[in-house]
Amino acid sequence: MNSLTHISRLFTLTIAVMSIAVLAPLSATAGAHAAKAAPKDIVDTAVAAGQFTTLAAALQAAGLIDALKGDGPFTVFAPTDAAFAKLPAGTVDNLLKPENIDQLKAVLTYHVVPGKIMAADIGAKARPATLQGATVDVISGAGGVTVNDASVTSADIEASNGVIHVIDSVILPPAAS
Repeated sequence: MNSLTHISRLFTLTIAVMSIAVLAPLSATAGAHAAKAAPKDIVDTAVAAGQFTTLAAALQAAGLIDALKGDGPFTVFAPTDAAFAKLPAGTVDNLLKPENIDQLKAVLTYHVVPGKIMAADIGAKARPATLQGATVDVISGAGGVTVNDASVTSADIEASNGVIHVIDSVILPPAAS
């Protein structure tokens, strides 16, 4: 390769890098403004967080995506991927089978409360009813907030149709009697 070709390629590469350096912040700023202008719903907020892929797959399998993209408002106690990994081996795969759709829906709707409950709205103890029908025990104490036996690791993640509270364990509804 001759010197002129080398200089031409170097110049083109420099222009490309400079363009990226100038345009990337503008693109990020435009994205930030768009995000502020149109907050994401609960499902999109959870998916964007990147730590709820198992929850998203379960919601999809149960046919609950559209419901949680609805007007709400909803309060979702969202177990992370690590929370699902704490379940006994094979539990998630078993729940995702088509013949277990009703059980999967029961588990997922047990994590959702109608209405928007922010952390400040909870006193020392609350027992909100879930979409599944049973109640959950939300307890606020010196050690933090728990939902049944799960700890809230991040609270008050607002979405356009409610709020997400991240929990470190999957909570299971009481057995039907």
